Amino acid sequence: MHPLSTGDPLRLGPYRLLGVLGVGGMGKVYLGRDQRGTPVAVKVLRPELAHDAEMAQRFLREAQAARAVTGKGVARVLGAQTEGGRQWIASEFLAGPTLDEAVERFGPLPEAAVRVLCAALARTLADIHTAGLVHRDIKPPNIVLTSGGPRVIDFGIARPEHGLTLTSAGEAPATPGYGAPEQVLGRRTGPAGDVFALGAVLAYAASGRRAFEGGHVAAVQYEVVHGEPELGSVPEGLRGLVQQCLAKDPAARPTPEAVVQVLAPPRRSELPWRRGPVADEIARREADARQLAEIPGLPDEAGAGPSRRRVLRAVAAGGTVLAAGGGAAVWWALRGGGSAGPQPWEARPLSTYTQNTVPEPLWGPVDAAAAEAPMMRVVRDLLVVAAPGGALHAYGVTDGKRRWTSPPAATAAGVLSTPDDGQLLTAAPDGSLLAVGATDGKRAWQVRGAAAARLLARDDDSVYVLTRDGSIRAVDPDAHTVRWTVACPVGAEKHALGAAVVAQRLVLHGSDGKLAALEKERGRTVWGPKEQGGRALTPAVADGTVYVGGRSLTAYGAADGARKWSQPVNGEHGSGAPTVRGGVLYLADGTDLSVRRASDGTEEWTLPLDGLALSTAPPVVVGHGVWVASTGREQDTVAAVDTRGGSVAWSYTPGTRGDWHLATADNRVFLLQAGTLTAMPVF
Repeated sequence: MHPLSTGDPLRLGPYRLLGVLGVGGMGKVYLGRDQRGTPVAVKVLRPELAHDAEMAQRFLREAQAARAVTGKGVARVLGAQTEGGRQWIASEFLAGPTLDEAVERFGPLPEAAVRVLCAALARTLADIHTAGLVHRDIKPPNIVLTSGGPRVIDFGIARPEHGLTLTSAGEAPATPGYGAPEQVLGRRTGPAGDVFALGAVLAYAASGRRAFEGGHVAAVQYEVVHGEPELGSVPEGLRGLVQQCLAKDPAARPTPEAVVQVLAPPRRSELPWRRGPVADEIARREADARQLAEIPGLPDEAGAGPSRRRVLRAVAAGGTVLAAGGGAAVWWALRGGGSAGPQPWEARPLSTYTQNTVPEPLWGPVDAAAAEAPMMRVVRDLLVVAAPGGALHAYGVTDGKRRWTSPPAATAAGVLSTPDDGQLLTAAPDGSLLAVGATDGKRAWQVRGAAAARLLARDDDSVYVLTRDGSIRAVDPDAHTVRWTVACPVGAEKHALGAAVVAQRLVLHGSDGKLAALEKERGRTVWGPKEQGGRALTPAVADGTVYVGGRSLTAYGAADGARKWSQPVNGEHGSGAPTVRGGVLYLADGTDLSVRRASDGTEEWTLPLDGLALSTAPPVVVGHGVWVASTGREQDTVAAVDTRGGSVAWSYTPGTRGDWHLATADNRVFLLQAGTLTAMPVF
């Protein structure tokens, strides 16, 4: 990245520009941020090309094409100006490696991961084609792997499906090795051309080698038109589909919808962007992007640009980030590779501790002015707490100082965050779904008609709420509309309901002890209700399995509700909700901390906690410790248990009474009780 120089704009529309990410033939791509501090990529047409009718038309067409596709598999366009003044396109800032960079660095993806990846890309192609467009440049550098899945970028040469594909003099008709034969020959290219490119991408992701190779561009293009693809390194289970996609005759290639069906991944397949080295790299780049967008001391007034020293210092602390500016991807590579590093606000775990001696808090207790039904959520470097009067208070995780207070909201309904942690979701007093900015607490948007009494869960597609009349409702946070509403299949007395999302299912554990699962797409009940017993508890989910406490500890298959195993519990009133980590389940069972194997529920070890009644909330597991709250006869306690020896490390007993609420992030455990907030170290 380079600092802004003479002639560079300081602001375009609502976006404050911070630096130059890259320069291309049509213009520059800048790093910018909006008023909430969210990073964006802004592509600007070169001033000298603004009067070139053909280039201006191409820039306009790129903006229109990118805006026309509304699926989640593309880089979302946030704004554009294509007439008058400087022409620019602002889009999401995608923090993550491109597919070619991921394969080069970490090697070919396993077959199951390739199936997941390419099925997602095929769905995105279907969205592009539904919008009446043909992308015409699907290739690994135009596929960004993000925590929300793969995103397709660069609509610079996209065309309406009915349009011709003839190029102007000097323009490359297609990326060598990925453009279809008809595209190489300058003929009309339809959706089947994108399927050909998808086949070449699939081959590369699975083998690390291109399907068509040659000593120079002409040789590669000749192989595309006349030769056969090299698929010897592609797993046999994928080879047949790749060959179909790479058929010379467009009519012989499958549709994207057919590709999705053929590529159905095995059950419990891991998403490569959610776990493993690629996921670690994505997480590192997301942290770097947030840090770069939050450079302190950048004024918003025109004419007061960031200093070169401040920007470069912040960049040096950042890393490698990819920007998708509605056009060509640009690498911001100022630091070498390596594994994901810590967050800049992360605490250092204790190397040693003295048993039965409570260490000094990292900070606190501080007066959090918590509401009667307190709730906590950690978002980036902020700890957000529900406050009296329906507001949210945000405290810095490093020092406990209050950063902002939100407008009034029905915070007893719960607090969630958006997938990118850019906004916090709760309910307005009238039941509307309300979003406030995570960096400033200011109201961002509102979905009226949600009638939310409680926010249950969210995923990349929806926010799931329990309505005031006891229904389950899915709200689209992007379109700001209600997707579906169905009757709740389990009891929800006093709005008590445990919920979790896993494997295309919304799993519900009701106040009547019954368990059921809804299909995420339409809300249809796909299994249950099943008699599980106990009170409404939050299910734990991992690898397509649902673990539920209550009258027994039971594991169910998320897809079909088939019971995998069930083990008895010892608590007179049943067990609490489990936490699953590393193939192990942790749960409060009466007055004991019970540790079980997730594979079959058998006991690993059990630790009695002095006859204290333990909280039914899921224990907090971090580092080598398990934190569990309890209620005593005279005072309430939080016990920190060392998993390496199955013993109590210390018990935190401040001498106050009230329910505990626990959360963890960045090597801290946050304790909220009786209106006070404390951050404790971990080990």
